[in-house]
Amino acid sequence: MTMRKFLIACLAGLTLAVAGAAFAHHSFAMFDRSKKITTVATVTQFQWTNPHSWIEIDVPNSSGGTDHWSLECNSPNNLSRQGWHSNSLKPGDKVTIMFWPLRNGDKGGLFIALTLPSGQTLDEAAFRSAEKQP
Repeated sequence: MTMRKFLIACLAGLTLAVAGAAFAHHSFAMFDRSKKITTVATVTQFQWTNPHSWIEIDVPNSSGGTDHWSLECNSPNNLSRQGWHSNSLKPGDKVTIMFWPLRNGDKGGLFIALTLPSGQTLDEAAFRSAEKQP
């Protein structure tokens, strides 16, 4: 009976560990949601990949150069339901883009919305209320 309890305890511990890792994966704790950034940028790459799509951008900096930023987006499946396509963004597109930066100061963040020069807006439906906040 002791061996059976031990195996049940190990199985329960393993289940909790896996569930904790899955929950942590979907956490937004790494992003500073108190510091929304809106900037003009040039798209260098749009990665339509699972489990998350990525927008790679170059942002002009104060020394006359550019800083490269990587912005995490939702999955292609979710984005396509919101009207996105794998070719929605192309290298060279000039965009006005809004995102929450990484807390650690690295050049990365969580995508909120963008506007193309044509005026077309692409956003993350889950964050639409954030677009209206200063």
